[in-house]
Amino acid sequence: MKNTKVDLVELTDDDREQFILDNQYAFKYGAMEEFGMRDNSIDKDGEIISRKTIEESIDAQGAKAYRIMVDGRKAGGVVLNINEDTRCNELELLFVSPQEHGRGIGYAAWQAVERLYPQTDVWETFTPYFEKRNIHFYMNKCGFSAVEFYNQFHIMPNEKDGEDEEGPSEMFRLVKIMNKN
Repeated sequence: MKNTKVDLVELTDDDREQFILDNQYAFKYGAMEEFGMRDNSIDKDGEIISRKTIEESIDAQGAKAYRIMVDGRKAGGVVLNINEDTRCNELELLFVSPQEHGRGIGYAAWQAVERLYPQTDVWETFTPYFEKRNIHFYMNKCGFSAVEFYNQFHIMPNEKDGEDEEGPSEMFRLVKIMNKN
């Protein structure tokens, strides 16, 4: 295990646009690495994750957005949705810049998130079925468990016919139980 030191720095308004672009690039990189140009999840603007989805995550009630910093450079980002009442929190987005992959930055960032929100009872996140790297990361590194697989036979809530604005919804829902009360 690498001993990578990261800092989580609250997202600033002047970095918001670059954060969105970096997030889109990281998601597109993963899909292109897996599927090449034939992937049908790319939206009309050529993105795997839309600007609208990222903005809604950043702007949601309870949202906390952070830049992942390593040695003073931007290495990725994370968006959380914190519910202080239920203590069930969501990892909305986590991305590491592709040129930083394999350096332990994602895992170090996740550990920093857990330290920042020790009151969390349950973490929840989603990841696309094709993101083997993400599935491995969340389940084998961070301790999440797959609890649901959304697909054409088991449609995500608030969707119709297994499709959302960004293409087919074949996603894993993952949870991590932190505090057992």
